[in-house]
Amino acid sequence: MQVILSFPLYLSLSLSVCLSLSLSLSLSLSLSLSLSLSKVEASAIETELMRDYRFGQQQLIEIWGYACAIAITKAFPLKSLSKKQPTVLVVCGPEQSGSVGLVCARHLRIFEYEPTIYYPKRSPHSVHQDFTVQCEKMDIPFLSYLPTEVQLINDAYNIVIDAILGPDSDPKDIKEPYSSILVTLKQVKIPIASVDVPLGWDAEEASKDGIEPEVLISLMAPKKCATNFSGKHFVAGRFLPYDIQKKYELNLPEFPDTECLIEL
Repeated sequence: MQVILSFPLYLSLSLSVCLSLSLSLSLSLSLSLSLSLSKVEASAIETELMRDYRFGQQQLIEIWGYACAIAITKAFPLKSLSKKQPTVLVVCGPEQSGSVGLVCARHLRIFEYEPTIYYPKRSPHSVHQDFTVQCEKMDIPFLSYLPTEVQLINDAYNIVIDAILGPDSDPKDIKEPYSSILVTLKQVKIPIASVDVPLGWDAEEASKDGIEPEVLISLMAPKKCATNFSGKHFVAGRFLPYDIQKKYELNLPEFPDTECLIEL
């Protein structure tokens, strides 16, 4: 049966649909913009957390590393891994991101994965050294070098975790050994999960010259470079004080139940 609408009613419905679509698009754009942080904002928030809220650096690293490990268990459950052994390669940088990787590896070991760590330039800072000792005491192996023959990595591991360089790094000035690591990781066929900012990316924008992770684990909130990321994307660390969220207009989604992370 054909229904003929009167012109005033048709016009009213059309305007209603247009307004609804416009509002939906506006909310979507607003959410996208308010969810992401510039590198300056990310650094300022971290400074405020330690200066005003008395968070310790080691405390923040532990929170993030644990949440990253949980993200890995959700993205790559033990039963889903293709290899008989649940092997994971964790590549760690020299600063805070690397220590987040160390904590992630330790928790993955507790969760019955088999992490191996490649940590080519160990930090002299006592905070980072403590995390290294903890991994060593848990009998997590450390590689002395990263194989340049990519097939060896593909055959030995299920996943690579990129915990190398953080938001402050300049992708145009990546020095050795990380420039060589970048070349190797761009060729691996197994999935890569990147912590906060993928190796070779600028925190402000994605880069075709960097690696292409299947999973991105943003710390606190996504950085600008993650705006158009199409893979599996988690925000790790459910601890930001409400006043900081309000100050930086972070429209973070609601975390489910007691989860320490959320998938976007």
